[in-house]
Amino acid sequence: MNVLHDLGEARRWLDEERRRGHRLGFVPTMGSLHDGHRSLLRRAAATSDVSVASIFVNPLQFGPDEDLDSYPRSLETDLAMARDERIDGVIVPSTEAMYPEPMKTLVRVEQLSTGLESLSRPTHFDGVTTVVAKLFNLVGPCSAFFGEKDYQQLAQIRRMVSDLSFPVEVIGCPTVREPDGLALSSRNAYLDGPQRAAATVLSRALTAGIEMIAGGESSPAAVEQVMAATVRHEPLAELDYAAVRDPATLDELDTIADRVRLLIAARIDTTRLIDNADGRHSLGEYSDET
Repeated sequence: MNVLHDLGEARRWLDEERRRGHRLGFVPTMGSLHDGHRSLLRRAAATSDVSVASIFVNPLQFGPDEDLDSYPRSLETDLAMARDERIDGVIVPSTEAMYPEPMKTLVRVEQLSTGLESLSRPTHFDGVTTVVAKLFNLVGPCSAFFGEKDYQQLAQIRRMVSDLSFPVEVIGCPTVREPDGLALSSRNAYLDGPQRAAATVLSRALTAGIEMIAGGESSPAAVEQVMAATVRHEPLAELDYAAVRDPATLDELDTIADRVRLLIAARIDTTRLIDNADGRHSLGEYSDET
């Protein structure tokens, strides 16, 4: 497996693979890989001639009071997972390589960047779309694999690729969950025992919303209220938002008539977690999918 720290070397390698007629699969990550990432790596390796991942903790997507310095980092363990999943190359750039000068250009996706996550993390998505645009320019034509757990991020990347005509196929992959329903996340490492148990309230709230829709509820507000109430019954949880949205545009809805996306965010003590689900599918259908 190639481990590439030099961006020029990475570009030359990938360009040569394309000249050989190979299809590229790309998994961008911030490291601290877990089984959710493993599912993305496995799918990229299985469906591509050449599979490549990136590991880069992107400072642009962290606000001034967020956990950039303490964000979990485990490079050797991450590289071992990539080898286990038969990834052909991992790009591990330094911050100086990615941002040799202070950035004067940011990529912003209007409308999809407002509300939900942006209410508490107003600069986050500009950092995400900017670094992903840089990585797409580095990697070139490829299929790119993203988890659905970061659903607002996935929606923005899809729109960015469409609007800016990137030669990239964006593939969303189902959220991987623990047997008790907790969505896998690098930030789960911050949770102690009682906090870890409390964190399942996010998936329980989504399940409550899904069950209401299955029972015929057509009011988004009613579903949101039940999701919110579920979280508020957990003493260690502080609700950020509970929302029912259009799955493509993330617009608010007047009624539930077709497919919807349920989205939720909460703090468990000091750790902020997010989750989401298709309003027409049980979370159990996606549990432990690796």
